[in-house]
Amino acid sequence: QVQLVESGGGLVQPGGSLKLSCTASEYTLDYRAVGWFRQAPGKEREFVATIRWDGGFTYYSDSVKGRFTISRDRAKNTVYLQMNNLQPEDTSIYYCAADPSIITSELRNPGAYSYWGQGTQVTVSS
Repeated sequence: QVQLVESGGGLVQPGGSLKLSCTASEYTLDYRAVGWFRQAPGKEREFVATIRWDGGFTYYSDSVKGRFTISRDRAKNTVYLQMNNLQPEDTSIYYCAADPSIITSELRNPGAYSYWGQGTQVTVSS
């Protein structure tokens, strides 16, 4: 059973930065895609960014494009989400997800991912 472990969340002021990490605890993170999603209280889980493990192609939601950067370190089995210019509306629990066979058209669909981490809280407030 794959375990994904997120870290790096916390409290930051508007305009600040955080870097989230997602690491596979036991197995090689050799999946087709690894993505970040977020869910605020009372809202549905929404797509943030994802990266194709082969080739490193990246995809972003319009709300974070230009502010967030997703990257991978294959040697460390880790995916990162660098978040800059954070705003109060970015406050959410951020989840890492992975899937071994997801197709490109489903990369933004949380229901298409098989494995999930426990989430890490990001709070943007002054």
